[in-house]
Amino acid sequence: MKKTLIAASLMALTATGAMAQEIGATFSRFDDNWLTVLRNGMTEYAGTIDGLSYQQVDATDDLAKQIDQVKNFVANGADAIIVNIVDTSAGAAVSAAAGNVPLVYVNREPDNVNELPPTQAFVASNEIESGTLSAFEVCKNLRAAGKGNGARGYLMNGQLSNQAAVQRSKDVHDVIGMDMCNFMEIIDEQPANWSRDEAQDLMTNWMSSGEPFDFVLANNDEMAIGAIQAMKASGMDMADVQVGGVDASQDALVVMAAGDYDVTVFQDSVGQGTGSIDAALKLIAGEKVDSKVYIPFVLVTPENMDEFLDKN
Repeated sequence: MKKTLIAASLMALTATGAMAQEIGATFSRFDDNWLTVLRNGMTEYAGTIDGLSYQQVDATDDLAKQIDQVKNFVANGADAIIVNIVDTSAGAAVSAAAGNVPLVYVNREPDNVNELPPTQAFVASNEIESGTLSAFEVCKNLRAAGKGNGARGYLMNGQLSNQAAVQRSKDVHDVIGMDMCNFMEIIDEQPANWSRDEAQDLMTNWMSSGEPFDFVLANNDEMAIGAIQAMKASGMDMADVQVGGVDASQDALVVMAAGDYDVTVFQDSVGQGTGSIDAALKLIAGEKVDSKVYIPFVLVTPENMDEFLDKN
């Protein structure tokens, strides 16, 4: 009887140990509003999964630091690693650092996404949709406002080392190349590195030239908000300019509700975050996971913005 009880106890301990899993996550930067929502959602979701130990660290926009973090997770026995990559052109180095440990890229698409091994995956939204939805809606609004004979404006880029920034800007140029929207012209485009403050300074500099403009397109909400702050500070009537961005952050929706922001695109932080953890757990279990898991973007305007309150 005693031997039976000991055997049963050992079996229970073994089963418990088999269920315990550790996931480490490294993020490009903690001091980013949208990524903070993503991170918090992931922490909350991980807390609902029995036996899961979840840890996240800040790479502070330092690629070398992030690669070291991945190696540390491996050395410390993590069962899987989630990476919000600092530099999307460094996918091969980050993937190699993980070795055979399952790895999931979240939100930012690495340049080696088409060569990922079966133990790795990418979870995000398809950036071909993001800039396209935003720019095309601004195009339609400009036409409706009688600007179809010619409209000029500015484009704010995110970090040029980031695949999303490059793709979103390409989306804008592709839309402007369409017959319906070829009346739009970009006066200038420069990076503001996803930053509200940098965007405000950039917009102020652009306006100092005295060049008239009809629209501002930004790769994300933070830059769009910074541009709006600069325009309002100069006394510009926001009814005279179309502003489009991406993310549908809560700050952006507040600005939209005030009538100052025209178009954004919902990027589902909850969907991306939970999707990356789910993909990691499947890889740990040896299940097959698609190398690209896309969470759809959704156009957000003043007409439907109420549907997206409290989502990002």
